[in-house]
Amino acid sequence: MPRIPVLTTEQANPLVKLAYRFAKRRFGAVPEPVAMTAHHRGLMMANARHEMGVERAARTLPASLRDLVVYATAVKLGCTWCVDFTAMLIKHEGLDVERLREIHVYQSSDKYTDIEKLALAYAEAMTDTPVTVTDEQVAELDRRLGHRGLVELTYLIAVENQRARFNSAFGITDQGFTSGDACRVPMP
Repeated sequence: MPRIPVLTTEQANPLVKLAYRFAKRRFGAVPEPVAMTAHHRGLMMANARHEMGVERAARTLPASLRDLVVYATAVKLGCTWCVDFTAMLIKHEGLDVERLREIHVYQSSDKYTDIEKLALAYAEAMTDTPVTVTDEQVAELDRRLGHRGLVELTYLIAVENQRARFNSAFGITDQGFTSGDACRVPMP
């Protein structure tokens, strides 16, 4: 249960109702972080523009790598909402959801490529507090992904840190976007 109530459709003004309708059509339900942010219409709209912009711009890396680092960041921060939502996106993109079960042992798993392992280690290091990213990590990822790919990777991990921390602060938990056990990843 969120720490403060979400803004209901009945409480929403016409602009927020329109945003809710769009979100429901796209995702099947209004995401609770959207309904929480709706308490501050200006920030809700700024966030919506930002999220759509990131979605359109982040196309350098393969979708599987983009989604994987976002998922791993959510898992590391313990944001069950983000884990649920990202697992749904991965599933809808036709990517392998089963390998997410091994996210905690990715270093030794054969389900992840070398570049995925490097990106996952980088996501962990970026998400640590304080950040533990090394010069060697950046140099190796830059060599393999190029400047553009490295910037995209870094940006996506940073954005997921923001999302997960917002949701966790408000007590927003998984909303049931995935069916079955796609989002039930065993904790270490």
